[in-house]
Amino acid sequence: MSAWHVSGPMAERYASGSAAEPEAWSLEKHIESCGPCAVRVSTAVQRSPAGLVLAEIRATVLAGRAPAAAPVRWTARMMWAAGPALRGAWLLSLAAVIGGALFLAYGVGFEGARPLLLALSPAVPLAGVALSYGRYSDPMHEITAATPSGGLRLLLIRTAAVLAVSVPLLAVASALLPDPAGPPGAAAWLLPGLALTLAALALGSYTGCRISATVLACAWVMAVLAPLAGPPALAAEAARLVSGPDAQAGWAAAAVVCAGLLAVRRSSFDHLESV
Repeated sequence: MSAWHVSGPMAERYASGSAAEPEAWSLEKHIESCGPCAVRVSTAVQRSPAGLVLAEIRATVLAGRAPAAAPVRWTARMMWAAGPALRGAWLLSLAAVIGGALFLAYGVGFEGARPLLLALSPAVPLAGVALSYGRYSDPMHEITAATPSGGLRLLLIRTAAVLAVSVPLLAVASALLPDPAGPPGAAAWLLPGLALTLAALALGSYTGCRISATVLACAWVMAVLAPLAGPPALAAEAARLVSGPDAQAGWAAAAVVCAGLLAVRRSSFDHLESV
């Protein structure tokens, strides 16, 4: 227990800035462990001229925020803060993929538009992950990585923002496309997309998100598109990779394994990328 406490005059001197430096240092050290004295000093500061000015500034700022006036504007601000991917070329690429699939289906009558979109859908979030975090895509990376909310937490928030935008749009686009007979179904790409996204994050703990997402996206696209010669072959290849209980169970298991590896490697995101 402390042998002394802050008196009223001492708190007033501190609030007005007239306390000597040794006295101010002793007071600041004391109120770290003494609640009543901390309240006494805080009250004195709030009554001081500087405290009154700060209170007026705070009231003015709060009055000008108008939190319930423009939900669309607040949504736009949240998307802007979510990461570089949501305010850059990735959104245009996502729109191009969806628009291209709809044009192929209804503009030129391409029968393989839906299998093509389903084949490309798991790779679309990977591009957003690559552009969401890291020194190559985020000019504020060094600052944000050093904050308490940086590292894996920030990466997961930005990845969730990418998924929150891409998954609904791709799902709606898949539902709007003509439904050919047979697999794959409109939602068959969701588990592969989740597994690949988690794999990109886990591998990114070793190589950086830009490299890991690029490698996995290219590998997926080559695995789906390389052996194809036409719409029937495209549908069959996509169905082989994503359709059926065995394929879906395999992707679910892969997602769990990648999530576990990401949890083990979580501390690696506390450091700045070196690659």
